[in-house]
Amino acid sequence: MLGWWRSRGNAARFDFSVRVTFYLTYLCLPPLLILSLADDIGPAAVALASAAVLVHVALGVRLAHLGIEHYLGRTTFPTSLLLGYLAFTAAVLATAILAHPRPPPGEPHGPVAGMAVLFLVLTITTLSALRPVRPLMAVTLASCLLMFLISDMGQAVTSTIMFVFLSFAFRTTLWMLGLVWELDRSREVRANLAVAEERLRFARDLHDVVGRNLSAVALKADLAAQLARRGRESAIDEMLEVRRIAQESLDELRAVVSGYRTADLSVELAGARSLLGSAGIDCRVIGEATVEGEQAGALGWAVREGVTNVLRHSKATTCTITLRGKVLTMSNDGAGTSALRYGSGLAGLTERVAALGGSVTAAPEAPDRFVLTVELP
Repeated sequence: MLGWWRSRGNAARFDFSVRVTFYLTYLCLPPLLILSLADDIGPAAVALASAAVLVHVALGVRLAHLGIEHYLGRTTFPTSLLLGYLAFTAAVLATAILAHPRPPPGEPHGPVAGMAVLFLVLTITTLSALRPVRPLMAVTLASCLLMFLISDMGQAVTSTIMFVFLSFAFRTTLWMLGLVWELDRSREVRANLAVAEERLRFARDLHDVVGRNLSAVALKADLAAQLARRGRESAIDEMLEVRRIAQESLDELRAVVSGYRTADLSVELAGARSLLGSAGIDCRVIGEATVEGEQAGALGWAVREGVTNVLRHSKATTCTITLRGKVLTMSNDGAGTSALRYGSGLAGLTERVAALGGSVTAAPEAPDRFVLTVELP
C-alpha cells in the first residue's frame, strides 16, 4: 500500500484524498440514521428505511464518481442518473413525511426530521460533485425550506447553516481538484516543451553549420559537371573546391557533435538550472566544481543524464544538485515507478564513470525522493 501511494504523483494523491472525503460521508452517515430511528419507529419501518438508505447511498456513490469524472473532462454528464437520484430522494422524503406527519406527543420533532437531515446531507454531498452548480443550489435551497416546514425553528436554522456550509466546502474541494489536475497537465507540457526546445537547438546548430556548406557543395558540383561536359580543365579546380568545402563541413560537423557530446560541468550546471526552471521545477546547486579534465566531463554527463531523467520520468517539483569534492548527488521529489527502471542512459553513464574507476548509484528514498549519486576516485 505504501509503495502504491509513493508511485502516484501529487495530483493523483490529491484526487484520491478528495474522493475519499466524499465516500466517507456515505460510509459514516447511514449507520447514524438507522441508530437514531431504531427507538422511534418499528422494526418493519427500520428495515424499509435501511433498504432506502442502501439504494440512496449506491446511487449517490455512483453519481458522485461520474460527476467528478465529468468535472475533470473524462466522461459525459450523467443526466439520467441525476434525474433518477433526485426522484428517488424526493419519493423517500415524501413517504417519510406522510408516514409520520406529526411528532410524537411531548417531542419537538418526529423521526422524519432526522431522516430528512441525513438524506439531504447525502444528497448535497453528491450534487457537490457535479460540474453544473444549479442542481446543488436548488436542492440546498429546497432542503432549507423543507426543514423549516417539518421541524422547529432551532433545528431548522442549524440544518440550514450545515447545508450551506457542506455545499460550499465540498464544492470548493472539487474546484481545487480541477486546479491541481490542470497544473499537473501544464507542468507536463512545460517539461515536454523544454525537451523539444533542446532538440530544436541542436537541429538549428546542425542546420546553421552544415546547411550553407552543403548548398555550396551542390552548386560547385553542378558547376564542375557543366565544365566537364564542355571539356574545360577548370572543372578539376571546381571539384577540388568541392572536396575542400566538404572537408570543412565534416570538421565543423564533428565540432558541433563533439561540443554536444562533451559535457562541461559548469555549463551543464547552468543548463540544469535553466532547463528545469523552464519546466517549473525548482533547481538548487550546492557546492562548486573542484574537478577538471575527464572527471569534470563525467560529472557533467551525470548532470545531463540526471536532468533528462527528471524531465522524462519523474513528477518532481524540486531538484537539488550537491557537489562535494568528487561526489555529485542529484535528488528530486518526484520518484515514481518509472524512476526505478535502470535505462540505457544510466547504463551508459555507469560505463563512462566506471572507466575512470568511479561508481554510480540510482535508487528511490523515502518518502518520495529519487537520488542519483556519482562518486569518482
